[in-house]
Amino acid sequence: MTEPAGSPALPDLPVRAVLPDLLAALDEHGTAVLVAPPGTGKTTLVPLALERGDGRVVVAEPRRLAARAAASRMAALLGEPVGETVGYSVRGDRKVSPRTRIEVVTSGLLVRRVQRDPELAGVSTVLLDECHERHLDADLLLALLLDVRAGLRDDLRLLATSATVAAGRLAELLGDAPVVTAQARTYPVVLSYRAPARGQRVEAAVASAVRLALSEGDGDVLAFLPGAGEISRTSALLSSLDADVLPLHGRLSATRQDEALRPRARRRVVLATAVAESSLTVPGVRAVVDSGLARVPRVDHRRGLAGLATVRVSAAVAEQRAGRAGREAPGRAYRCWPEHEQATLPGYPEPEIRTAELARFALELACWSTPDGSGLAWWDPPGEGALAAARTLLATLGATTSDGTVTPRGRRMADLGLHPRLARALLDGAAAVGARAAAEVVALLDAGTTLTDVEAELRRLRSAHDDPARRWQRDARRLAALVDAPPNTGPADPALIVALAHPERLARKRSGSAPVYLMAGGTAAELPGGSGIGDAEWLAVAEATRDPGRAHGTIRLAATADEALAVRAAPALLSEVDEVHWDGEVVARHVRRLGAIVLGERPLRNPDPALVHDAVLHGLRAEGTALLRWSQDATRLRERMAFLHRALGAPWPAVDDETLLSDVDSWLDLSRVRRRADLAALDAGAALRGLLPWPEATRLDELAPDRLEVPSGSRHRVDYHGEQPVLAVKLQEMFGWTQTPALAGGRVPVLLHLLSPAGRPAAVTADLESFWRNGYAAVRADLRGRYPKHPWPADPATATATRHTTRRAR
Repeated sequence: MTEPAGSPALPDLPVRAVLPDLLAALDEHGTAVLVAPPGTGKTTLVPLALERGDGRVVVAEPRRLAARAAASRMAALLGEPVGETVGYSVRGDRKVSPRTRIEVVTSGLLVRRVQRDPELAGVSTVLLDECHERHLDADLLLALLLDVRAGLRDDLRLLATSATVAAGRLAELLGDAPVVTAQARTYPVVLSYRAPARGQRVEAAVASAVRLALSEGDGDVLAFLPGAGEISRTSALLSSLDADVLPLHGRLSATRQDEALRPRARRRVVLATAVAESSLTVPGVRAVVDSGLARVPRVDHRRGLAGLATVRVSAAVAEQRAGRAGREAPGRAYRCWPEHEQATLPGYPEPEIRTAELARFALELACWSTPDGSGLAWWDPPGEGALAAARTLLATLGATTSDGTVTPRGRRMADLGLHPRLARALLDGAAAVGARAAAEVVALLDAGTTLTDVEAELRRLRSAHDDPARRWQRDARRLAALVDAPPNTGPADPALIVALAHPERLARKRSGSAPVYLMAGGTAAELPGGSGIGDAEWLAVAEATRDPGRAHGTIRLAATADEALAVRAAPALLSEVDEVHWDGEVVARHVRRLGAIVLGERPLRNPDPALVHDAVLHGLRAEGTALLRWSQDATRLRERMAFLHRALGAPWPAVDDETLLSDVDSWLDLSRVRRRADLAALDAGAALRGLLPWPEATRLDELAPDRLEVPSGSRHRVDYHGEQPVLAVKLQEMFGWTQTPALAGGRVPVLLHLLSPAGRPAAVTADLESFWRNGYAAVRADLRGRYPKHPWPADPATATATRHTTRRAR
């Protein structure tokens, strides 16, 4: 690597030792993988070495903060301002010049650049940094660049870097690329585990660990928290420290991000999100406090709720975070979880392509003319269900045709660099209320907010002068300049813009005191207390989350709306249909709906018979055959038929509820049924007789007789209710019978319940001969004293059966 004349000597970082091998591998294969832990110089020294005057070197970083920091560091090494030899381009900010030879960009921005110019004219090398983080844009960019190299630019050099050693699959994707490894020059890090107390919030646990870290050693402290909210609350808990407490996350302005990275005279406590895990170096750090949590994209496709979820970090991420304490000297790492939980952490982070909402991803695939992603080489392919949901949304927004082909409108939406929902809201909203008004709301939705009320947040941002307000104002101006519409063309109603982005989240308050709303998509969500929105009947919901253990979602951001606005914003969700359904009764009505929300209804006097039939079927299947009239004879017929089906099988049919309800029309005439009372009037027994097989039905009384005649001459009813037929009869009536009666053509013996003279069970047997021989004597000895008026012969097998007392029998 040639160092520019007059520039300071470049630092002797571990990557310098492997640069010759890396450059040789790239020259020979055109692709390579560099495995190097954070702090080894892979993000700063390698791009400088790759620039050899044969084309621009483009470095793709997963985050804007990392892109700006990398460009600033490389420019400082060259003794130049950013924008000369080294520049950067991120959304809303660009510093490059005609002299720029190394450009650091975000992965998402480079995806857009490849879409516009697949040949990447003037670019010799693309460095994909921090591939191990598995961000969605980075995985997509890798697939597109591999496609470009295979079909258009076989001379394009691709270098992928990773902070972990799990680079085998990455090398395979790059055509069995050589893997070059740089060993980190690290110092020992002492690990300690500090599990939070029962009920202790993560902010309090981290704040306590930070105080301990400051007291046990020197140097700065880097603490990892899942998000900006936790950082703010932890900062408040540390306000009394004799140290500078500095936040570091993606929502901050560039100035405040730079402040967190710059060493100070006083000790620093840097409270950071995942941005500081691997793609940034925070100098001066001697101690790391790890909350063990990260915020990642998740989507509930069934409920249509997407957002961020707080999850445990992986073992690889925990290792990277701890390693930050040992970059410059021996360090200490404090982990805010029990030591025994370390072994239960997942090995590596879950790739976003498996968990995130894929609408923007799917739009890029459509622009690449491969809507389903086939033909591209994936590290992990997108999930079929998530991709299908995303493609359906794109068609609804007009970004693609029904077969997935991108439309001119879809390409315009992609060029805006926004999520397709927000792009639709900006384009259509600008035409309705003006570019500036639409852009203000879209910029708010894109940035996120801690307030629930969209209108209140807009008022605050318009008058505030803090970093979030200035960033929002800058983004709003940028977005307004992207659309071809007058500044103002109508009343600025924020709810309309929100509804254009999320039409299925238009919501109407349910009846009752609780502020629960039904969204057009069918999901119920609750408005939290103190939201500031009040008791609005209609809301345009921008963000709602599904919290574990809660019956409803929670509305996080919304604007007050009304029915007229809902109809205007979501005409595709409007429907007017005749609905006939079962709700304990046949309910027939004409309904006007907005998705799942009922706007109005009226009773139907003459509903479609086919719809009524379907509703009755649903009622029967929901509540069972008990809706029909079952006389005692009908019930017994069903039990006898069920017995013969169990004993003999075909052609005797099954008559259990599941079977009968699976094909109701085969045995039950529902043509005249209009309501529940009509079902109750149907004679189930008569209908059931239609299922009797012929000619076998002529033997029903022979195979499964209703009654059996016993030796006394009595005819007793057989109970077919259980698995085996039962005959309950007084013991004296069975004298003289030695063989147990059998049914179903002699296949199934009857289970005899032999009763005392008082009708109480005395014995149960399915082998009468054995009972007379072995069991009768004990029963006789027990009962003859209690019932002396009844016969108790010594030999029942030869005695005369009787249903009378001894005296009456004489």
